[in-house]
Amino acid sequence: MYPKNTWYVAATPDEISDKPLGRQICGERIVFFRGEDDTVAAVEDFCPHRGAPLSLGFVRDGQLVCGYHGLVMGCEGKVACMPGQRVRGFPAIRSFPVAERHGFIWVWTGDASLADETKIPNLFWAENPGWAYGGGLYHINCDYRLMIDNLMDLTHETYVHASSIGQPEIEESSPVTKTEGDEVTTSRHMENIMPPPFWQAALRGNGLADDVPVDRWQICRFSPPSHVMIEVGVAHAGHGGYDAAPEYKASSIVVDFITPETETSIWYFWGMARNFKPEDAALTDTIREGQGQIFSEDLEVLESQQRNLLEYPDRQLLKLNIDAGGVQARRVIDRILAEENANRSKQ
Repeated sequence: MYPKNTWYVAATPDEISDKPLGRQICGERIVFFRGEDDTVAAVEDFCPHRGAPLSLGFVRDGQLVCGYHGLVMGCEGKVACMPGQRVRGFPAIRSFPVAERHGFIWVWTGDASLADETKIPNLFWAENPGWAYGGGLYHINCDYRLMIDNLMDLTHETYVHASSIGQPEIEESSPVTKTEGDEVTTSRHMENIMPPPFWQAALRGNGLADDVPVDRWQICRFSPPSHVMIEVGVAHAGHGGYDAAPEYKASSIVVDFITPETETSIWYFWGMARNFKPEDAALTDTIREGQGQIFSEDLEVLESQQRNLLEYPDRQLLKLNIDAGGVQARRVIDRILAEENANRSKQ
């Protein structure tokens, strides 16, 4: 149900700063840890001695020590040693291609021979001192495609996020959806409206008046396997909207990396990258707190939606023009899955 020959965000570096991390991704139980030269390694979370999760152990001298009987595992999944035992003949466990880039740890859960680090998305803002980023992680019990649907149709903001980013003008503005190759873009532009509370705070944070009409935009970009980047912002009305000069607007990129855990659960890495006042750490914290609250409101909806869909698997769902972004994204995913299945059957 999810592509595997691709890169997913598995963790953030702080999660494995001093201990191994066990995490299930695309149905694979994996343990992440840092090797001798501080590079990230990823192997099956399964000790070949008695089957205990290696993530319950610890790292010593760049090797992973099982917390049950002390078997020592190397970065490539090969057994190194075990106190008082001869274990070098043990079969290796599976290792996974892994990379640390742009402030995230990425993993490839499919055919390791196809892993190509150049296919990791280029997050230009992550390496640019003119940008600041703050984010977090939620575990959500829903199909990863439901999260994509949610992010590609922001009409729900009017209802789910009424106290922060929602306003009636969102649903009153028709979205425009385009597909180019594997990328799907859904855009909304709203002119001469009052900013909702979250954007009032962002305007103040950028030293701008928050009680005047603004032009607002939402540009949602899906790219496989399940990444959604959303350009959002407001500019004082009459100054060009999306193209307004920096002194008239507050804008940012909502970062969404959706990593399947199982067919009905995900790891949701969320955040916001902004290019105004990047040196203001307090502002970063304030935006992160506000955004975290907004996304927590989605969590209850998505989990309840998933329970309903599991209980009524044969119910047909309506499709409206506002669903175009999610529908087109699913078509891209379906095409990739069909290609993977076809290649697998040839082997």
